[in-house]
Amino acid sequence: MGIELDVRQQRLRNRFSPWTPLTLHGALDRAASEFPSRPALIADARTWTYAELAFWSRRLAAGLQRLGVTAGDKVAVAMANYPEFVALKYAIARAGAVAVPMNILNRQEEMRYVLEQSDAKLLVTMDAFRGSDYLRMLDAIAPGWETVGGGETLPKLDRVVVFSAEGEAAPRPHATPFAALDRDESEFRDVAVQPDWDCDILYTSGTTGSPKGVQLAHDMLTRTAFGSAYARAFEAGRRIVFSLPLYHVFGYVEGMLSVPFVGGAIIPQLRFDAHTTLSAIERLAATDALLIPAMSLAIVDAARERDYDLSSWRSALASGGRAPERLWADLFSVLGLEEVTTGYGMTETTASTTVTRPNDPIERLLTTNGRLRDVGPAGDPDMGDRLVDYRVIDPADGALLPPGETGELVARGPGVTRGYYNKPAETAAAFTHDGWLRTGDLGRIDADGYLVLLGRTKESYRCGGEQVLPSEVEDLLTSRADVAQAHVVPVADERMGEIGVAFVVASAGATLDPRELRDFVAARLARFKVPSRVIPILQDDIPTTASGRARKFLLVDLATQMVGQG
Repeated sequence: MGIELDVRQQRLRNRFSPWTPLTLHGALDRAASEFPSRPALIADARTWTYAELAFWSRRLAAGLQRLGVTAGDKVAVAMANYPEFVALKYAIARAGAVAVPMNILNRQEEMRYVLEQSDAKLLVTMDAFRGSDYLRMLDAIAPGWETVGGGETLPKLDRVVVFSAEGEAAPRPHATPFAALDRDESEFRDVAVQPDWDCDILYTSGTTGSPKGVQLAHDMLTRTAFGSAYARAFEAGRRIVFSLPLYHVFGYVEGMLSVPFVGGAIIPQLRFDAHTTLSAIERLAATDALLIPAMSLAIVDAARERDYDLSSWRSALASGGRAPERLWADLFSVLGLEEVTTGYGMTETTASTTVTRPNDPIERLLTTNGRLRDVGPAGDPDMGDRLVDYRVIDPADGALLPPGETGELVARGPGVTRGYYNKPAETAAAFTHDGWLRTGDLGRIDADGYLVLLGRTKESYRCGGEQVLPSEVEDLLTSRADVAQAHVVPVADERMGEIGVAFVVASAGATLDPRELRDFVAARLARFKVPSRVIPILQDDIPTTASGRARKFLLVDLATQMVGQG
């Protein structure tokens, strides 16, 4: 396998050396020129070739321009993994605008915040999806949005375009339909988009408690996407199946943006179901999959339940959280995979910045989070052909620590964001005095460049691959008159990676109902933020420091014990 791996990487190096900076649509157009008739996007209903996808994106770009979108404008998108999302993302880039992909799990206040904070000029949203009625949310946020856009609430939002998904939202005859974006290609006015222009603002929760918009440029995204293909040694025509959302860097960069470099295809799915995924692999001859631990475990179980022809499937990138040790062996033995890789990354570093090699021994999967990623010609030769370099510092004083020592991981390089949109103070706080991004993650890097994650200096955790900031949930709970204190901590979970447990202290004279409190949070925040358990506790039973702050690591121990007891 080692020789084959080297050959595949050399082919990519030969084709793309020296590296020429690319825009998102430039990468698509190059692939459309090289592989016009190859499948680029495979959905249940039909398949789009590279030529068809590029043509579609130009028509949608013409529609965006007709609605007044110009270079630099922010276009928010609340859409699941529909083919239209893919074409629209390329169209926004082609028009020189900046995409603001929104988490479709967001509730009303979260939606309002992102639209306001990003200065969105246009919103393209589904009508309804999986129980979320986005149009009803808009009714509450900006009444009259069908005709006046954001109105007084969101004065920069000029218009809302509605995509009819599978929901049952009430029809809005005066709203602008998605079909209105599909114009004649001749109407498109070419824009001289530069690779160093911002392409996306991706929102992630941070240490301040409010989501922060990570600014990513075209060149950052295309280099990182090529790096995924190079580090994992993509063969020509690789087909990647995934249900990870395209509004996150995992599915977006490691999936959608990586395949054009080898004339491959993506098979995006609207929702995750293990049997549906296996059926798609069998029916559509998928060769690769993007997975988080919960998905991997479910797929292994499903493969044991029913026989599938998985002869086409040979690779998987299994990352995004903690995985039980038994999983890695099962991916090889039960699914018959030849190459399984894992890695580490964050939105601020564009996507994965470490990855195991496809021919690494299984011990690397068990004990590390990958090696600092060599991205070949797309990398910085002065950084060992990497886009992001790491070092480990003492969290207390910032002193540089030697290889093998544990400390806070900090990152620097052309793959690191320049900052958070409209948040100068948060941007400044995120970087050291000499320009290294503070990841907030604790870890160590060995002499071979393999990284091991050991925890987080922040209190955030990941549930099913989604980042959760406890303070957001705590602030919501303590907004109630009957809750005096709330402390949310993570507990390891085999399928979700981590789940939240909320300890709540009742106000004087109040009685707390755990189920009612959980429903209260569920009605206001995305599902992955909702604690799995809400546990009433007496104030005197909360372990605290001398200054009265909760000692959360002790609450983690208590929560782990209580969850284990059921």
